[in-house]
Amino acid sequence: MKSKIREYKKINRCHISKNLLIFALLVITGVTAAQTNFEKGMQKAFDLWEADKLDEAENMFERIAKAEADEWLPNYYIAQINSLKSWNVKDEAVLKAQLEKAQEHLDIAMIKSEDNAELLVIQAQVYTNWVAFDGMKYGMKYSAKVTETYAKAYKIDPNNPRVAFGKAEWGMGSAKFFGQDMAPYCKQMEAAIELFDNFKPESDFHPNWGKERAEQVVKDCKS
Repeated sequence: MKSKIREYKKINRCHISKNLLIFALLVITGVTAAQTNFEKGMQKAFDLWEADKLDEAENMFERIAKAEADEWLPNYYIAQINSLKSWNVKDEAVLKAQLEKAQEHLDIAMIKSEDNAELLVIQAQVYTNWVAFDGMKYGMKYSAKVTETYAKAYKIDPNNPRVAFGKAEWGMGSAKFFGQDMAPYCKQMEAAIELFDNFKPESDFHPNWGKERAEQVVKDCKS
């Protein structure tokens, strides 16, 4: 009788172990599938962007943002795309629509990821876009905000190359406008390149842009 009880317990333990293993595999498979869907979507969006299909890339990021409620990256890239598209816009109504959309997605991303220097860099760029479009109209409102935003980003992550790059480029623009020496900002840009050289993004989809532009600015400084 005791041998049968021991045998029963052994079989029962094996049965429980198998069930736990199956459950664990199902959980892992579900997580992996979710990650894979996110990664596939992000890669497709980047491929569209690389092919200069900005509107299609933006639409793809929007779909990902709806499916992945906790991810800030899709909202980040929607904001960045709308910021980039606004640089050559001449129609103020179009500019307003693009920058308001950028701001909307930045606000969403900042709720998802607080004290994020990467998001603050895009925020500073959105403010800069307003100033670049019409300095007389928007300079008083947004110039100080650009400086404050870069200062806040620097405080959060002083080793972020995009923070250093953006901060230096904004300083250059201001110095040029007021007829001041740009040499200190050229040195800041050189320091930003060193940060780029040592920077490693968290994933293939995290921000990793700016080095080529920074190198071009330093080259222009020396010419």
